[in-house]
Amino acid sequence: MTSPDNILLHLPEEEEQRVREVFAQLEEQGFPVQRQTPHITVTFSPAMADDVVERAAELLPAVMPARFRRVGTVVFGTKRKQTVAWLLETTDALEIAAREISALNPEGRGPRWTPHLTMGLRLPREVVPDYIRALDEISSPHFKEFTAVRAALWQPRAQQLTVLAGVGAGNGTSLKANP
Repeated sequence: MTSPDNILLHLPEEEEQRVREVFAQLEEQGFPVQRQTPHITVTFSPAMADDVVERAAELLPAVMPARFRRVGTVVFGTKRKQTVAWLLETTDALEIAAREISALNPEGRGPRWTPHLTMGLRLPREVVPDYIRALDEISSPHFKEFTAVRAALWQPRAQQLTVLAGVGAGNGTSLKANP
């Protein structure tokens, strides 16, 4: 299964490293390896429509960098594999922009957006309670705030990252790289 195109918000390197340290500590406890780059998804689609990308490039520069606050832990999925994530809150301005971008995406969820940072992707359902317990034990109670410093379109089939706002934006940056 090919991963979809995503409009993502990326953390600064030091915050991303702190999340990766949590992944590593969970792995040391025997939980599944987490290889994803820490990010906050605005919307995704099998192939992102040009008008969605254009509108994101218009709206997101005005709200970047963006502050997020961790307000809880959520579980996504109802089948065998589930996702554990930190539920996030952000500014009204970013919330409004993200909902507009999502609403334009014909493959999206309409004008809905649940900002979150995935901490456990595709976990077997039976390990989710233990994973959440371990995540709570490992996570510093002070590690509650995040800053998105870049918005980008990630196209995994082409392995191409196009920066839309924030760090690296302004010069039509398009890279062949990991998100």
